[in-house]
Amino acid sequence: MTDLELLTVGRISIDLYCGQLGAGWNEATSFDKAVGGSPTNVAIAAARLGRRSALYTKVGADPFGDVALQELRDFGVDTRFAGVRADGVTPLAFAVLDPPEDPQLHFRRQPPVPDFQLQAGEVPASVVAEVGVFWVSGGALAQQPSRATVQGMLETRGRRTHTVLDLDYRRSFWRDRAEASQVIGAAVDHATIAVGNREECAVAVGADDPHEAAARLLARGVQLAIVKLGGDGVLLADARAERLIPPAPIEVLCGLGAGDAFGGALCHGLLCGWPAERAVAFANAAGGIVASRLLCSAAMPYEAEVLELVEAMPA
Repeated sequence: MTDLELLTVGRISIDLYCGQLGAGWNEATSFDKAVGGSPTNVAIAAARLGRRSALYTKVGADPFGDVALQELRDFGVDTRFAGVRADGVTPLAFAVLDPPEDPQLHFRRQPPVPDFQLQAGEVPASVVAEVGVFWVSGGALAQQPSRATVQGMLETRGRRTHTVLDLDYRRSFWRDRAEASQVIGAAVDHATIAVGNREECAVAVGADDPHEAAARLLARGVQLAIVKLGGDGVLLADARAERLIPPAPIEVLCGLGAGDAFGGALCHGLLCGWPAERAVAFANAAGGIVASRLLCSAAMPYEAEVLELVEAMPA
């Protein structure tokens, strides 16, 4: 039996955030660094909530790779499956907060991108099969050999409970949208839970209407479909019904990282055995807290903070 509760799979980077709110690329004068990447931050968010989380990824053999791995350890994330590629360069992600609620991103991912070099057999099959929550980022399917490796892991998992597919779509990672639709769409058939916003649902199942997207995900065998609606909250759908979970009552400072906090908190709720409504409400509150802060990884909340905000949210 694995000692882990959560294993996330996918990208890692050093994120560099402009310190001047509202400044564009020309006006930016300083940047703060932090480890980042969606599945990286999901693992960090879950660890902050007390979960034994690990990340399967790779960094380059360079100072930024050293920083990324050390920050993971400092946050309490298990790095046994975080490898180092001697021929790779750790990716960078630059962000200017213009506008703060929807920052502009620029990725520097030099081939061979380390987190696209995941190879079969690097994570024991027993861990993949037995971990409480197995979280796959759609971005991990964008390039080979990572694509085939992750597809093999999903097959090994065998659609066990809490196999989560984050529909996570970054256009620059893919050859074209059609390829992303084919590959991410195929991965839906291995998931018990799917999480994505309107655009990501459109890529995965061809519908950006939240209700239609949820229905298509359920028709593909997903047990729990979660469609993020931004300021309108989250649509939750399963075999019983659809429910709308309202947004957290916060003032948005920076939109980056909110979805990752949502993911880590959702994993916490799943591991607690909470009903879907409670788990998603908790996740929504966690995402709201991070949206009210600057940076991602360091902004991930503790359980007491999230529970306090949940109490303040409308029923």
